[in-house]
Amino acid sequence: MRADLLAAELPDLDEALAAVDAFDEVLAGGLLRPQPAQAAGLNALADAVAGSPIAALVAEAAEKAAAGVAGEEHLVALAAGRTALFGAVHDAVLARVDEATGRPREAAPPFEPGAPLPVNLLASARAWLCDVARAGWRGMDHELAATAAPVVSALLPSAELRRLAVLLDGFAAELAASCPGRTLEQIPLRRWADLWARGMLLTQPGAIAAAGAAAESAAGAASTALTGRLLPLGVDLHEHATGVQAQVHAVFEPADGGPARLVRASVSAPKPDTVVGAGAWQLLRPHLSLLAAAGEGRAMELTGMPVTDEGDLLWSDDRAHVGESADVFTTARVALPAVRSGATAPLDRHPTRIAEPVLVEGYTVDGSGAEVAFVIGGERLAVDTGRVPAASPLTPQAVAGSRACVGLLRWDAGRFRLQPLAVQSAAKSKAAVAQAGAWAGGTSDKNAAKAEKAATDAVTVLRERAGRLLRS
Repeated sequence: MRADLLAAELPDLDEALAAVDAFDEVLAGGLLRPQPAQAAGLNALADAVAGSPIAALVAEAAEKAAAGVAGEEHLVALAAGRTALFGAVHDAVLARVDEATGRPREAAPPFEPGAPLPVNLLASARAWLCDVARAGWRGMDHELAATAAPVVSALLPSAELRRLAVLLDGFAAELAASCPGRTLEQIPLRRWADLWARGMLLTQPGAIAAAGAAAESAAGAASTALTGRLLPLGVDLHEHATGVQAQVHAVFEPADGGPARLVRASVSAPKPDTVVGAGAWQLLRPHLSLLAAAGEGRAMELTGMPVTDEGDLLWSDDRAHVGESADVFTTARVALPAVRSGATAPLDRHPTRIAEPVLVEGYTVDGSGAEVAFVIGGERLAVDTGRVPAASPLTPQAVAGSRACVGLLRWDAGRFRLQPLAVQSAAKSKAAVAQAGAWAGGTSDKNAAKAEKAATDAVTVLRERAGRLLRS
């Protein structure tokens, strides 16, 4: 991997992000009574997309919003303009990743709107988001945040609308926890604007159906079913107070001898806040046999496993069985250089989604600053040890003592960073490997075993209490 390309500046990137930041400041103040500074932010967004097919729509929307008379269609256009800018940033960053790794990438499928969903439910969600934009983050109060509840309740019964419902529910909860907005010392401008713009686009007829079309087609079409060998590269664990998710990154080698490709398999589960550390694995393990295989360093043989255009496996344990041993670093050295990367769906083009598996070797570790960095050919590559899960033997100390690393290359805060999934170090003249998902299938580590037992006891008690409540 060419670290010099990752360190080089991307043309026009700062200008695009500056336009996004200017618009995000507009949302902070709200569009009910826009001030001159907000008009400048709106114009910056319009200027940034001036050469695009939506230029006229965004320019008109910016003019109406600056005058305080923006309708729903104008706010949708502004959300589309902001999303288009981040899509351009995503494409530029991903092109640089492909250049640095030298890997080919599959072409993105064209956007095809799906069947329209209930217009009244989408309109109610859009109306709430428009009210939020007019009030702005500093004008947010508990009453406005609470008006999302009936909208979410109406959306949740429909499986097709559940993605939008979950987004609105989480967004409204964050806003409610920060009310009143005028007292906030610091506002997560980009995060809230991301959620707002995403929600606005998902309220458009056909958008949600299109986002789920790839998964539906993969589940029902033999041409998108995979048969061959799956070689795990690592597990990315995401934890929240009330939920946990594990995503396994892997290389798939088709049985017919076709080109290998990068794929992912994910599993999520609700989590009591009393379950911490290694206890999270037991909540996920029963739902994805691949976790045990990844933790034990074994391949899996797939037969007719559905996959989306982006490389997400629609996992079914009936279509997989455990295969032979598969060393992570052997897989990375042999398969990663020529593997094909997956495409990104048009509505999902955002730089925060970039997580490309890479192998890094021949580096020196620089831990003299506030963060660990790998120095490759004289160039520094920051290492995000904060993403290393506590529920694993992979520690910042193991990273600092490593000589090879398999990780996810991400783009964060205007620069590339590496999230370690597995590291290899020399211990007593023998290569030692520490993986983030080593405990996914179980562990003999004393402290981890105690955490799993505590989690088992906590979940058992909660299930008994829930059963009594249902019977009463």
